[in-house]
Amino acid sequence: MTFNDNASVGGNTAKRRGAGIAVAGGGVAGLGAIAVLLLSYFTGTDLSGLLGQATGGGSSAESSIAQCQTGADANRSDDCRLAAASLDIDQFWAKNVTGYTQPQLIIVDGSTSTQCGTASNATGPFYCPPEQTVYVDPTFFGLLRQQYDATAGPLAQLYVLAHEYGHHVQNLIGVMDQHPNNGTGPDSNGVRTELQADCFAGAWVAGAAGELDPNGVPFLKAPTQQQIADALNAAAAVGDDHIQQQSGGRVNSESWTHGSSEQRQRWFAAGYQGGAQACDTFAVSGRQL
Repeated sequence: MTFNDNASVGGNTAKRRGAGIAVAGGGVAGLGAIAVLLLSYFTGTDLSGLLGQATGGGSSAESSIAQCQTGADANRSDDCRLAAASLDIDQFWAKNVTGYTQPQLIIVDGSTSTQCGTASNATGPFYCPPEQTVYVDPTFFGLLRQQYDATAGPLAQLYVLAHEYGHHVQNLIGVMDQHPNNGTGPDSNGVRTELQADCFAGAWVAGAAGELDPNGVPFLKAPTQQQIADALNAAAAVGDDHIQQQSGGRVNSESWTHGSSEQRQRWFAAGYQGGAQACDTFAVSGRQL
């Protein structure tokens, strides 16, 4: 999605934190390495050791996102785009969830320690429930662009961010407590939770252009069909079956934690077309999932 150039995004509360180490892509080449990164993204497990590179000391130093004041800034910069989008996402969910409180957004520079493990571009974006914090290293998108032949365009990036904010919504409304981890598999709570977060992301994308800055200017322009296609492609790229294929293994649905490419695309579309009320992935049978 594209920000309106004159939108005011300086009120975002995103912070930059990390050790500022080199990007993992600097010493990594080949599809096998990208498969490791994608598997890390899916599982939330730091597999960077498989790439032969340390993740750093996890510095806790923080700073504001520099030069992120306008929509034009957000259109030029991945980290500003994420920080600016947090304003829109928070406003959207404040209208849809009673008592909504915004999570903290941390833009990771290199790596940083969290209560949920190390955050880096090797682990990929994730939400840490005990901290109510979303962690994203924007260099993750660069790795996908450079080595996986993925566009990782603006809406694809914001889909990933909105997915993590979807987990925050689940935490607030009790989904995580009501449907705790019960293992892997196509009908597992984990898969249903992830598909619901995809659906919530789709619901936000549909309503994003309606959120206004303090001056009454929409933060974002309505998405184009090409941008929606890019977001759907991103959803497919992080399907369990696709990652298993890219890692050289066979498709084994009993090990799934997030759902297939087709499921992720379909539930994103369900949210986009039907809103958050269409996102009860726990109310359908396994066959309908």
